[in-house]
Amino acid sequence: MARADFYILPQADEQSRFTFICRVCEKALEQGLRVFIYTRDPAQAEYLDRFMWGYREDSFLPHHRIGQTPSAPISIGWGEQAPDHRSLFINAADQLIELAFEFDRIAEIVVQDQALLDASRQNYVRCRDLGYELNRVDMRARQG
Repeated sequence: MARADFYILPQADEQSRFTFICRVCEKALEQGLRVFIYTRDPAQAEYLDRFMWGYREDSFLPHHRIGQTPSAPISIGWGEQAPDHRSLFINAADQLIELAFEFDRIAEIVVQDQALLDASRQNYVRCRDLGYELNRVDMRARQG
């Protein structure tokens, strides 16, 4: 059964969202999964690419933007770009695109920004209506 994980962060900023995306990528790599991170546009993809290189000094996240070589277990793309696998889709954009529903797993990182909260609620409903196993992880409760 396909699965969708919604991680609810206490922060509202995009940097916190990208940091958590990197954490999800680390866990996915430990599990042997390949990852596709879908971004809003080329600018967000480029920013995430640079962010991942400096995420942590003691961490290496092998990644590439689709269309660049060499390829890596973590792909970053936007628009009509798609990886050659359907393992884990991480949504760094707003609305889930149809491609997301071809993947075995979807991860949505929810931050406390009203527009993203609204989009995440719609994404949750779409996943529910399509029969995904839904997992809600409230990271706010893990603070302090």
